[in-house]
Amino acid sequence: MASTKGARWVVGDIFEATVEKIAHGGHFIVRHEGAVFFVRHAIAGEKCRVVVTSTGSSFNRADVVEVLVPSHDRVVAPCEYAHRDGCGGCDFQHISMARQRALKAEVICEQFARIAKMDVSVTVEEAGSALHWRTRSNATTNSTGELGFLASRSHRVVPVKECIICVEHMNIPELATRSWKGSVRVEVATSSMGERSIALAPTQGEDRARLTEGNQILHEIVAGKTLEVSHDSFWQSHVDAPTVLTDAVLEYAQIKNGEHVLDLYGGVGLFTAVMVDLVGVDGSIDLIEGSKSATSDANRNFASNANVRIITGDVAKHLLRIKSADVVILDPPREGAGKVAVHEISRLKPRAIVYVACDPAALARDTAYFSASRYTLDKIRAFDLFPMTHHVECVALFLPA
Repeated sequence: MASTKGARWVVGDIFEATVEKIAHGGHFIVRHEGAVFFVRHAIAGEKCRVVVTSTGSSFNRADVVEVLVPSHDRVVAPCEYAHRDGCGGCDFQHISMARQRALKAEVICEQFARIAKMDVSVTVEEAGSALHWRTRSNATTNSTGELGFLASRSHRVVPVKECIICVEHMNIPELATRSWKGSVRVEVATSSMGERSIALAPTQGEDRARLTEGNQILHEIVAGKTLEVSHDSFWQSHVDAPTVLTDAVLEYAQIKNGEHVLDLYGGVGLFTAVMVDLVGVDGSIDLIEGSKSATSDANRNFASNANVRIITGDVAKHLLRIKSADVVILDPPREGAGKVAVHEISRLKPRAIVYVACDPAALARDTAYFSASRYTLDKIRAFDLFPMTHHVECVALFLPA
């Protein structure tokens, strides 16, 4: 991209331009008078008036002020807070659902072409409702105690009366009527059994959130099993994600009786829950996870399964102690597994590696690492488990070269 160093642009400047393609991160690219802008609330192909919101040495940021020539895929945002001065949580509410998924597919393909140097073809699959899907949410209060969400790239709190992407039994309208302390983070978690817990923490500092309502442990039903999930433990946000992702993982892994499986970054045991019966008493599963809260949950969840071993700690370091595995499942955090972990997974010579990823850029980078370790990308699926946002979930199958 062209450098904008020394450009004349300042925050507040307005200009007209035609919007180019989608960029990773939910913005669209605009090039104007030698400068590059990442623009919010646009759609590729539109002609818009945009306002500069920040400047930098290599690119600037901007937002749409007025749409002069709209895309056929532009729609009225269903949420009253989804606009330039509103909540920063949803990037794509102004775009039709079909185009949202097409744009996410473009991003996946672009990241693989740029980072992994390979062409992939993928369709982002619809995976449930576009509204009322989010089961966990972090809200914030302003200085006067009004509940809301942060504006884009800002510490400014936008007070809300509702959040239409949150599940209904989170009951944001009721929470919005409460008198909260000023400047606190409000962590709300719900479960498939209708439970709700709330924990509070200061917006400044590293203090751990303190439970103020509900139970510390929620319960999720997966494959007929009840899993305990502490408020501090990770759980998939979309209400349908556990079913969608476990189905995809099992389709790719084809687990057989008697196999040794690694469930890396395994959390409370979502994937272990659907694999434990498949490996049988003659097989085994090692679940490795860095979060002590999650592995504490996992130990309770699989206390009656002698063939499941729960390990707390750094995944890459613990892999050094393992000699072989038939199948490896990994669901790393957004930054991906990384070169060391990929090398150690490949050293075990599994017959299949199934990678669950919430960031296509990290997946593309790790795909290149797997290729260098003689494992090739065989199949990939993508799921729209974060509708109305730019995020997308992928499941990839790697096989020995």
